[in-house]
Amino acid sequence: MPQCLLLTQSGHGCGSAWVRRTAQFSIQKCDNLLIPDLVLGAGEAMRRREFTRLFSSTVVAWPLAARAQPSAVPLIGFLRSTTAAGSEDLATAFEQGLKDAGFVASQNVAIDYRWGNDQSDRLPGLAADLIRRQPAVIIGNILATRAVMAATTTIPIVFVSGSDPMREGLVASLNHPGGNITGVVFAATGLIAKRLGLLHDLVPKSVAIAALFHPGAPAVELEKKDVEVAGQTIGRQVLSVEAADEREFHAAFATMVQQDAGGLLIGSGPYLNSRRRQLAALAIRHALPSCGPLRSYAEVGVLMSYGSSQADAYRRAGNYAARILKGERPANMPVELATKLDLVINLATAKALGLSMPPNLLTLADEVIE
Repeated sequence: MPQCLLLTQSGHGCGSAWVRRTAQFSIQKCDNLLIPDLVLGAGEAMRRREFTRLFSSTVVAWPLAARAQPSAVPLIGFLRSTTAAGSEDLATAFEQGLKDAGFVASQNVAIDYRWGNDQSDRLPGLAADLIRRQPAVIIGNILATRAVMAATTTIPIVFVSGSDPMREGLVASLNHPGGNITGVVFAATGLIAKRLGLLHDLVPKSVAIAALFHPGAPAVELEKKDVEVAGQTIGRQVLSVEAADEREFHAAFATMVQQDAGGLLIGSGPYLNSRRRQLAALAIRHALPSCGPLRSYAEVGVLMSYGSSQADAYRRAGNYAARILKGERPANMPVELATKLDLVINLATAKALGLSMPPNLLTLADEVIE
């Protein structure tokens, strides 16, 4: 296997051992929380089985390709605050967006992927290292984008955000971002009241509905307030629970069960999204019907999801990066809003939970995973 230039936590280069450790991490983390292929659906199950192949032959290899390419080949920096595991669909979608616009990784463009591994204090160093390589554009989620913005005012930035970029301080205007930044917004926050309503319709007689949040998520306090108000509006008790890391997941679910929660609302943010498979498995284990903020949740075994596609947002970001490579200035590129919202229901999960989905919910669904 070829050597790569991806940085480990120590900041040194790594080789094929990193790929093996990544694959082992993916398997170990899900070893006692395995979700049957039936629940995942054929497409997602296939993507999981292809995880090691994808990251060893494509994503991990790209930094080496960047070093080996002639100087005329543009370099793209890609920085996320999360781990690589759980984000493989986003990397693939980003590559597809570039390809749609005529740029193929390791052929006429090079991509340097960096991962914060859920340690926000690593992001400034990773951003500085990317900037030293003088990429033509840098892609990042909100937490990563803040680190990049603090380090450069000249290198173009394309952010991908699930919350309002104006409220987050990324841009002053959606139509005229100004400066060196633009991006794509997918709907994740702001819809939590609707998702609570879906769970209310599904388990109307339950004592409470639990809402799980990650304390470091962008706009987490706003989401908490929104779900509190939504619960009061429909007369439902909402049990807000936080989990800062995977070690706190089991305690959080134990609290939900002890408080007789009849359903689980999963908050937004990159950390919970990258752990969506574990959350799906824990929800099934504890017999909790669950609803996530993005369709990728339902694809891996969460009962329902309502929102837009984060992977599609990364595909659009790939297209935006291509436009910048072709000479457009981010200041003149309006922030793109993903307006299509989908209700996705996983019937295999419903069967695993012993639930009969109400006909009205099935009628409303944009997609049903059999």
